[in-house]
Amino acid sequence: MSEKLTAMIAMRPDLVASVLPEPLMARLSATARIERVLAATDFAEPEVLHTLAGTDVLITGWGCPVVEDWVLDAAPKLRAVVHAAGSVKELVSPTVWDRGVLVSSAAAVNALPVAQYTVSAVLLAGKRAFRLANEYVSTGFRDYSVQPDTGNHGRTVGVVGASRTGRLVLAMLAGHGFRLLVSDPTITEAQAAALVPDGRVELVELDDLLMRSDVVTVHAPLLPGTRGLLDARRLALLPDRAVLVNTARGALIDAEALVAECASGRIDAVLDVTDPEPLPHGHPLLTLPNVLVTPHVAGAMGSEVSRLGEFAVAEVERLATGLPLLGLVAAEELATTA
Repeated sequence: MSEKLTAMIAMRPDLVASVLPEPLMARLSATARIERVLAATDFAEPEVLHTLAGTDVLITGWGCPVVEDWVLDAAPKLRAVVHAAGSVKELVSPTVWDRGVLVSSAAAVNALPVAQYTVSAVLLAGKRAFRLANEYVSTGFRDYSVQPDTGNHGRTVGVVGASRTGRLVLAMLAGHGFRLLVSDPTITEAQAAALVPDGRVELVELDDLLMRSDVVTVHAPLLPGTRGLLDARRLALLPDRAVLVNTARGALIDAEALVAECASGRIDAVLDVTDPEPLPHGHPLLTLPNVLVTPHVAGAMGSEVSRLGEFAVAEVERLATGLPLLGLVAAEELATTA
């Protein structure tokens, strides 16, 4: 038997209708009391503070303020923080877990569009689509059918990081005939083999992966030990005409070293994230013909955003009926995840 919970929505006001469109809001209202939609962006506001006092579950999203100690003090009934987005690292303080509050994230849902973007980028990169599109504009059409370094057949793709997204990317690429490599110090060979249906993925050291891959796609978390993971030395290991795809975090790659490699024409890059972000006007990565920069669009956007809300509402329903939450985040995971 389910209980009626009291929920507060904390995210940017302009996001509420996308994350929780009317059918989802109606479904949420059947499980939780929402006196009015509080798209809270400041927990210190008097009305928000008053509502916190009776809140059982916070439904959070982009733009939510940090759930820190004084917020927890103001919400003595709080049982769960359900994040209708990805990482919770910047959202909650460690004491959330100390106080027994459950933390759930829709990160697994958000990983799907990132993986779809990545696979599309890998396939187009193998065709040299981005470089050749610029060449077509500047020099006109020519026949590329016999160009030896164009095409995806027999190519090797290296995946850096067996994260949620990295695992999806490997599974999606398995049917395209690529040789697949993965580098992640947290998994075993048996675990790596289980990531793709036919087991045909090789777990290798990062340097080996870089030297052997035609396309490298980055899916590692940004941690103190991974900042600048792909530095000048490691980027130099990439074969000539390799393509580097990054949909994880810009700071995983040494930006100056990447500019140097791409400006020389030795490698190409597809970047949905950069360091800094956004890049300043006129930055070399925005003007190089062999680099495609997109404005952090790989994750859920537009019609995809409601899937995050759907996951969040389902988590509230599970909480109300005593079922385990599917997106639970453990405190110890923060040290190794994005």
